[in-house]
Amino acid sequence: MGDLMKSFGSSVMSFMGELTLTSLKIAKYSSNSVQFRFQALTALQKSLETASRAVTDATAKDIIKTARSGLSDKALPIQRVSADILRVMYKHGMAGISIPEIESLVSLCIKSLEISDQITRRAFADLVAQVLAYTQTEEASLQSDHKKGGKKDQGAGTGEEVDAKPPSEGAGKTIMSLADMLQVLSTPFNKPATPRKTRIGIIDFYSVLFSTLGSSSVENNYASIVRHLMNEIVSYPRVPTTRYERLLFRKLVGILLREVIGVRMLSEQGQIGAITELSNSYLKKWPALMPGQVPPSPLVLVVALNEVSGLLQQLGNAPPPAQEALGTPLIELLSHPNHSTTVAAAWCLRSFCYSTPLRLAKNVLSVMEFLQRDISTLSTPNATVDVHHRALGHAYGLAALFSVIPERPLYVSYDLSAKLLDTAIQLLKKAGDHELAVAGVEIETAWTCIASLMPLGPNFLRSHLSQLLVLWRNALPKPTSKDTTNGATRSAADWTFLLRVREGALSAALAFLTHNTPLVTLDVARRLATLLSNALLFSNAFISQYREELHDGPLPTRTEPSLPTREAMLRRRIFRCFSILGFAGLSESVQLSLLQSAVTLFASPEGFSGSSAQAAIATSAGTFSSLWQVSDGYAYGISSAELNRFPSLGEGEDSNRSKINPLNRDAVEVAIENMISKPIIGSLEHDVLTLCVAGMTSASCIEPPPASTGVVDASIELFSLLLPNQTAEAAARIIHQVIDAIRSPKLDRNSGRKAAVRLNTTFAILCALRRAMRSSMRQAREVFGSPNVSSMILDFLKTAILDPDVAFQLTASEAIGRIVSLGETSLLSHQVSSLVDQVVNNRDPNSRAGCASTFGAIYQYVGGLAAGALLKNTVNVLMSLSNDPHPVVHHRALSALGQVINAANLSYSQYIPSTLGMLLKLYGTDSHEPEGGSLTSANLRGHLPTFQTMCYVIDAVIGVLGPELQESARTRSLTLDLVNEFSQEPDEGIKVEAIICVKHLLIFGEDFMQVPELVAEFRRNLGSSRAPLKLASIDALYALVQKDAFTLSKVGGDRLVEDLFGMLDDDSSIDGVRNVITSWTQQTAVHNPSGWIDLCQRIMSKTNAFQQTIAGQSGPPTSSLHDDEGESLSGGVSKEQPPVGQARGSTSRWRTQLFALQCLHLICRTVASSGRQEHLDLLFAKQQKIPQTSLLVSRISDLIKMAFTASAAYVTEIRLEGLVLLRDIIEIFASVPDPDYADTLLLEQHQAPITAALTPAFSSDSTPEILASAIEVCAVFVGCGVVREVGRMGRILKLLTSALDQCKEAETLSIGDAQELSPNASVMLRVSTLTAWAELQHASITQAYLSDVLEPYRQTLAGLWLACLRDYARIRGDSEILQETVSDSADVVYAGLGREVLLPYYEDSWTRILRAVGIAMKRQDPHILATVDGKATTGSANPDPYSGNAYFFIIFGLVFELLASSSNGSASTPSKQLALHAALDTLPALVRPEYCGIALFEPPIFTEFTSLCYRMMLTEPSIVQLRLIETIVSLVSTHSAKSLWGSQTAPHEFKDDVPLTHCLRIITFAVRNAIASANGLASQAQILERIALIRAGFSALLVVSRAFGSPLQEEVRSISVLLYSHMLKNEHVDIDLVGPTLPALKQLLDISLPDQTEQDGKAYGRLIHALFSSCLQNIDEIGSRRGAVPNLKVKNNMLASVLIVTAVPSGMRLSGGAVEHLCYSISQKIVEAQESTHTALHCAKTLIAAAAMGNQTFQSVVKSLIPGIISYIAVLAGRERLDASETSEADVQDADESFKALASLFGSFPEELRPKALGVFLPVLILLLDPDRRPSNILHAMAVNQILAWATSSPAAFKDATSKLEKGDREILETSVRQAVQGLQGSTSDASTNPVAVKPQISLRSF
Repeated sequence: MGDLMKSFGSSVMSFMGELTLTSLKIAKYSSNSVQFRFQALTALQKSLETASRAVTDATAKDIIKTARSGLSDKALPIQRVSADILRVMYKHGMAGISIPEIESLVSLCIKSLEISDQITRRAFADLVAQVLAYTQTEEASLQSDHKKGGKKDQGAGTGEEVDAKPPSEGAGKTIMSLADMLQVLSTPFNKPATPRKTRIGIIDFYSVLFSTLGSSSVENNYASIVRHLMNEIVSYPRVPTTRYERLLFRKLVGILLREVIGVRMLSEQGQIGAITELSNSYLKKWPALMPGQVPPSPLVLVVALNEVSGLLQQLGNAPPPAQEALGTPLIELLSHPNHSTTVAAAWCLRSFCYSTPLRLAKNVLSVMEFLQRDISTLSTPNATVDVHHRALGHAYGLAALFSVIPERPLYVSYDLSAKLLDTAIQLLKKAGDHELAVAGVEIETAWTCIASLMPLGPNFLRSHLSQLLVLWRNALPKPTSKDTTNGATRSAADWTFLLRVREGALSAALAFLTHNTPLVTLDVARRLATLLSNALLFSNAFISQYREELHDGPLPTRTEPSLPTREAMLRRRIFRCFSILGFAGLSESVQLSLLQSAVTLFASPEGFSGSSAQAAIATSAGTFSSLWQVSDGYAYGISSAELNRFPSLGEGEDSNRSKINPLNRDAVEVAIENMISKPIIGSLEHDVLTLCVAGMTSASCIEPPPASTGVVDASIELFSLLLPNQTAEAAARIIHQVIDAIRSPKLDRNSGRKAAVRLNTTFAILCALRRAMRSSMRQAREVFGSPNVSSMILDFLKTAILDPDVAFQLTASEAIGRIVSLGETSLLSHQVSSLVDQVVNNRDPNSRAGCASTFGAIYQYVGGLAAGALLKNTVNVLMSLSNDPHPVVHHRALSALGQVINAANLSYSQYIPSTLGMLLKLYGTDSHEPEGGSLTSANLRGHLPTFQTMCYVIDAVIGVLGPELQESARTRSLTLDLVNEFSQEPDEGIKVEAIICVKHLLIFGEDFMQVPELVAEFRRNLGSSRAPLKLASIDALYALVQKDAFTLSKVGGDRLVEDLFGMLDDDSSIDGVRNVITSWTQQTAVHNPSGWIDLCQRIMSKTNAFQQTIAGQSGPPTSSLHDDEGESLSGGVSKEQPPVGQARGSTSRWRTQLFALQCLHLICRTVASSGRQEHLDLLFAKQQKIPQTSLLVSRISDLIKMAFTASAAYVTEIRLEGLVLLRDIIEIFASVPDPDYADTLLLEQHQAPITAALTPAFSSDSTPEILASAIEVCAVFVGCGVVREVGRMGRILKLLTSALDQCKEAETLSIGDAQELSPNASVMLRVSTLTAWAELQHASITQAYLSDVLEPYRQTLAGLWLACLRDYARIRGDSEILQETVSDSADVVYAGLGREVLLPYYEDSWTRILRAVGIAMKRQDPHILATVDGKATTGSANPDPYSGNAYFFIIFGLVFELLASSSNGSASTPSKQLALHAALDTLPALVRPEYCGIALFEPPIFTEFTSLCYRMMLTEPSIVQLRLIETIVSLVSTHSAKSLWGSQTAPHEFKDDVPLTHCLRIITFAVRNAIASANGLASQAQILERIALIRAGFSALLVVSRAFGSPLQEEVRSISVLLYSHMLKNEHVDIDLVGPTLPALKQLLDISLPDQTEQDGKAYGRLIHALFSSCLQNIDEIGSRRGAVPNLKVKNNMLASVLIVTAVPSGMRLSGGAVEHLCYSISQKIVEAQESTHTALHCAKTLIAAAAMGNQTFQSVVKSLIPGIISYIAVLAGRERLDASETSEADVQDADESFKALASLFGSFPEELRPKALGVFLPVLILLLDPDRRPSNILHAMAVNQILAWATSSPAAFKDATSKLEKGDREILETSVRQAVQGLQGSTSDASTNPVAVKPQISLRSF
């Protein structure tokens, strides 16, 4: 009825009266079931939405009366629906709104908060927020709405923003002012009797109220809201509050300001205004300077500072107003006397400098100066306590600032760190001269300063480590007898001082261990372990000596920590240090002592730090209920790690999404809800070390627990690390000790401590089990697999899973699951059997729920394979429990069933039908309805959403089904129906789970889903105010876009993309949106880049808050390099003024604009790599008739405008991304021609805009990263070839050259207008500039005009490039070398620190600089040569200390190291490949004598070089080996014989001490390896590279042979020929290596030997005969074998044989028998007509041609070739007559070779023999003639042409021969010749009579 009325209520208003009376009647009778009453009221609420006008005044009063009474009903569902009814009544004006009514209603809601759950509180909050928000609308309009006749729908729905105007802007008066409205909530909040849960519920009211008011209203009234929260909540004068309450109020207000207002409601402009407001109203008002002025309280200051810190991190970049507002007050607040305020100020200063790095150096200097002043004041007699606070505060500030330096290393000079360390050490030394109070402050300050330096890393601390170890040894001595002897007395001041000293020293040690792991060697670890043991002994001694009764809470109200608190701080440091240090060097006794100490803290009565008397009273009175309701900040010593109530996520290990946010609620709601059950609240001041240990990626301020709780956490962590490392026996003893402690009678008098001990112990065991399961050590697993250990643990945990505490149950169940997985199989069976018995016999719902969770945990951790045999029992039990009517039982059972399904996976397939059937049944069961069951059950269901867990089970089922979902129609239909039903539920948590199911269904069954409807639903969810719903929809869209982006484009279109960008603009932290858009862009950008560019352009055209902020100020700093060119940009976009036509109110966050720029970069790169030419070439697009508007090239102007807009922005990240886009434009479109002007490039007309876009990068506010990127872009433009005349390059070249001029200076750089660059930034920019010029040098290979650009600067570049390589080599060295040879402009400390900072920049650039140096070396650049020789300066102000060939060792060392590392298989990435090729390009020039002298031939160097060559020849690809051979050729061909021989005389044998011998061996090895391993080549490119390598190897052997001289040169030729003969003989390679390398063989045979002796001649003859015989033997070995490899071998050997016999000198006589055998073999291969026939014919033609040229050797044997050729022609003719098809190309080629051979032979005959020859040749050729065939055969034409050629050359012989032919043959010949002659004459006649008819043609010659 409710749904019908909601849809059609306006049409059937006549039913409204009866429906209302019926619903009210049902609701009033409490005897009706809760579900019946709830549904009746729900129907009424839905009806009121549409038919409210039909309700009379009297009925409205009854409805209001019933609903108000329902707010106090015992059933929480009735309370919720009553609140909804009232909200609808007020929304439609059916209830009067007056101040008394509002206060009464709010009071009624607040009274019900104490018993309400979260969703009920949310309903109350919606009601209260709706009513209070309406008080901010105009009173007149409200009064008019109250009239009976004026009732109408106003359209404001649940959760919609009212967006009230501030009172000053309204035309009328509001019912209540904003302050009065907020006072309605703060008044009950501040009542002393208001319980904690109610106060937290009121904060929920605040949260929803702010959301309801709307963003604009909250932003406009931000100051008033903050003032109210500060005055009425944070600093309201109450009865003396506890520390816990103060932290609670701070935390709650922090949630409102940060999560509700700051993150969700403030625009960027509002965030900037909020920072200014907080600073002006609070931060700047301390200290109070004027009389009567009251400074803000410390609590207010802490809240303000934390919010400012959050706003700064949210903004990312602090704009000028924020910088001005925060610069001074943050420094001043460091001297605040309150500890919490000081630490909060330090954290805020940390965030400020991280977001504004340009102010980092200045703030570090300021704080150091203040600290120096405080230190000097400390020792004076009149020093006050304030000086102590100031000194510590400034030390905290330095700790925070120095933690920023590793993240922003380019902005600070590292000499400050050495200065601070020196100050700290001096302070430690002076402390002994002062009294204890002053000395304690001095020591704590000093150790804090030392700890602040630890984030600088090993490179700074390495040189100071020995000094630090001495300081730690002095601060942590062995305890004296006075410390350990019972009865020895120390004063409280003595104990305080001793504890303070040790805690400070260990804080520094902990920071050291956290940040400097590489320095913790075995020796250092041993020393530190000894010192930590000393500290532990001292702490134990203090516990035994100190007998003072402990305070009631862990944190006293006095300023200084108490002695027990200081001891806890010390012990926490000890445990944390041991945990990080490890236990490898610890003896068993020390480890046992640590374990006992840890167990004492978290699991024994003695570890309790509270009041034992009060605990005993609470226990006897029975007032203790739960640990989670305690509000003393200690909670009996419970671990803070358990407070999330979901311990299985303690280490973020489980991926079970149901535990991450189990109820799928909004993050703010969860944060507020958690405060109800949070007995311990953390805060930054609890552990100051967090300032320098926490990483900068922390999204919010880290909140460590108090010391008394932190030490418990540390003890549990230590226990979990130590226990798995013990033996099974030792572990059993420890577990036994823990269990005995839990059973101690002392705990019976302290129920709270007993509960805490049990929970701590369970969690400690669980943590140890996690470590054991992740450990790779077998011992860790065996410890818990031991029967003794596992049985004791399980006996203890069995009782834990029956405990009603949910946290205790879940912790124990996970621990059981893990320990069962580590134990034996019998343990699993026994445990499952025990659980089944427990479920059957124990009817307690909590116990059954615990057993269900344990079933799920066991199956999850044991795994489906090991637990497969128990699957049936497990499923039966869980299904039975899922039918249990109690909400706790069936909720936990369904969750466990989901775990089991996920773990079992495919094994669960057989249970899917029954599971789906059960779910369908449960969905319709009243006991499982959200409001079903008894009153108690209905009230429990608020935090036990059964339908969500059912969705979770369905999702697990979908995962098991996978693709099989498409096969079973019944299963698929049931699954889809269930998911559809759940997606229609009103609860958003259920919807979220349903969307997750839909996401997986889209993967496996998209065809069965209604994708358009789903996308429409997802779009609606994107506009929801509920974050979980939005995130789930985004994940589903991401799954859809990854599967099919084009479908999403059709369905969603541009509006969906705009919605996604809008969502990103609202909350930039949602990475899922970026993933969706990025994937979408990658898939569709190629098809429509213009559409994406339009979208990005709309975003970039909006203004951001930074532009608005600086719009009213003076313009940005202008560059001194100012000219008209820098302002030339069409469109008139400027830094202060938005583009023309932009709406004033159109704004966008800078992170959204940054992402839009990243999308543009992705679009450009995706399109450029797609191969779609039309996007990059307008001429081509015109030819293809493609519309230009959608092409990327048509949007160059817009892209450049957006790049300019970005480069002129204030935000650093946007400026950098703008330069990236500009670089993309230049690189992609550099070669695109202009379609309108021939011989010009498209980018020429855009030179001025590009210059204008680069100009802002050199302004005074540019960061080093921007300058470096801009320099690279300048170089890209100069080198791309758009502008080729130096005179026309303008400002861009000027910027490059000015940067280069700056690099010549030894001091810090000042490029453009950028000033005050740090030394690190200067070095980075110098490297970037030199790299940019190196890229120009490389581009000059293909761009000749760049030589003119480089020429004036070659001398400067030569010195700077080599100096840069030298610095890189130096910075790569060890710290000892760095200390000996530091740069002129840096000291030792800077060199050590700079190594870590600058090394990445050098590593990214040095290979490109090396490549440029190699190019200059190849070109014989005189400047490079002079610099290498030490005859030129390096371009710096100081002379180069190197002389001679010292630079050779630097460059050679770098190249050698690079090649050595690449030969180890590490050159896999593109950057490493680039580096490898740069080194290989440089090496051939580097080994020339003018660069290396004779240094390379020094035995150690040459040995290493040759070893590297051998290794690379064995491991590297052919292209690398080829470059190495080129290097060796360069070495051999350029160096003197003396260097190569190693002596004055030529060697007579291949000795190891002769360098040339090694060169020969390397080349020989390379060639032999290349031949042997050729079979594994996969691609044609690899084959060509291998062939090139072999040819280069044989050519190199020639060079080496010449270098050897006589007599070894003939030996080298023999080696070469032997290698070639192996290649000829090899049958294991199926690749033709011989054919392409035959020229190399010819070179080997053609060696000219002017001084050849007779002995050499004989050796040469023997070599030729041997090779020739080997070839003939290879041919004979093949015999009749067939196949690819045998045919290839025959071909190659025939070719090689013919080459040998034709290439040998004329004086060399070959064996006639061998030549005759060759001719015979060739003739045989011709006759066989196989694949080798063509090669044989070619060889025959070659031999016949050689014989025709007069070679006597062949003239006698060539006659044996004729029969073969004639036989082949005859066979070919016969084949042609039988096969009438077209002649193959191979036959044509073979016939051509045959005809050429016969023609050569015919030409060699004298005239008198030619008739006889024709008598033999003509009959054979006549066989090919077929004059009757039409069309004529190509062989026929070839034969006729050959016959005509013979007839033309020898007509008499031809006539004589034809006369002797048989008649038939002669007739065929005559007919064929006549046809040929007539055809020729006919074509000539046609050409003469009709000259136009014959078009000129190009005749293509076949080769």
